[in-house]
Amino acid sequence: MSQSQLPWPLLETVAALADAPLTRIAERLREATLPYVQSSALVIFTEDCTGRPQKTAGEEAITSLVSIADLDPLRAALSDEAPWFGEVELAGRMRSVLTFKHAASHALLVLTDPELSSRGHNADLDVVTYLWHIAARRIQEKVADAPPSYLLESRAASAERVRVTAELTDLHSTTLETIVAALRSPSLNDATARSAATDLTAKALVALRTISHRTAELVEEPVAKAFERLREDLRPLTRFSGIEIDFIEPPLNGRALPGEVAHAARAIVRGLVLAMSEQPDVSRIRTQWDCDGENLLINVRDDGRGALAADAPSIGRLDRRVQALKGNLRMDVMAGWGADVFVSLPLDLPARPVGDVAGWDLAARELEVLQHLVRGHRNRTIASAMSISENTVKFHVRNLFRKLQVGSRTEAIALAHSHGLQ
Repeated sequence: MSQSQLPWPLLETVAALADAPLTRIAERLREATLPYVQSSALVIFTEDCTGRPQKTAGEEAITSLVSIADLDPLRAALSDEAPWFGEVELAGRMRSVLTFKHAASHALLVLTDPELSSRGHNADLDVVTYLWHIAARRIQEKVADAPPSYLLESRAASAERVRVTAELTDLHSTTLETIVAALRSPSLNDATARSAATDLTAKALVALRTISHRTAELVEEPVAKAFERLREDLRPLTRFSGIEIDFIEPPLNGRALPGEVAHAARAIVRGLVLAMSEQPDVSRIRTQWDCDGENLLINVRDDGRGALAADAPSIGRLDRRVQALKGNLRMDVMAGWGADVFVSLPLDLPARPVGDVAGWDLAARELEVLQHLVRGHRNRTIASAMSISENTVKFHVRNLFRKLQVGSRTEAIALAHSHGLQ
């Protein structure tokens, strides 16, 4: 094919998508898919990004309302990677959607109100599937190579989401339980109405608690479950490499791991196992996890000749990943006895200087608005407290988003928390 025949627009789109930062990947993917499938909004749901599992672009009326409660059952209902058209309840009402699932990461792509171009149904879907696979893989790679600042902000965003969900759960649980108590009162005469309302409210309570538990699961992972996922990740290597891997499991009652730590731990062990398996005469690798309540303790050891070098590029990359989480990696290599690697990853966020926000160049009023946001105040409350209009509050919030390079209140709050702002 000559250069003039190459599909340059598509190649440029792929390059832009592959180059997109995590904060812009939904926007870039939507721009890439619009020539093939028109849509009102695009939503990505990925557990690789534990702090921000939803990435959205398009109509704010949809992107601001779509929730994990909408996306989780939709993803669970998809059995394979084939595109699926249908109607589901999303962002508050029934909507027509086109969905794609990524098998390797279990990430979900949703296009709302889809309209295919006139070029050809199958051809357009094939291109969108191809673009989605690139985006899903890039999300995985970018999370794996994330800098310390991203990891800190992700941890803070996770904590903020849990806090908000817990507050909402407490508020609505109290309301619903009060309704149930009233309806169960024998002083009410209409037994049928009482029974129906009781059933509806009980179901609402179950749904609310399910959302709360699911949010917690996204943010934290039981250490035993995280280790089992590691075993599944390494199973293909044990099947085809001829190397036997011994798994020494962590205590079942060990402290749950923050999502970022669980992801990083699996990536680090996979990297170490691959590096060790490339040495000559390695037939067995042993990996062990433990938890001391404050740190995840990882040990990986091989039975090779001790040829693995501490300054090898693969070890350097893993060490940078460990340092990004404020952890420690130590390697002991003995000629003829193999390599022994110890990794410690702290489970809690490192302390940061209080109010370390000078680099954001915020005006005094903007900083005051940000402090109100951190306390969970709405625009009306902020306006009253600062004796300004709600429109002025919105103006300051927009400026904050621009200066902090975030796209939502939750992201702004998480970033402020990660910098010690109270």
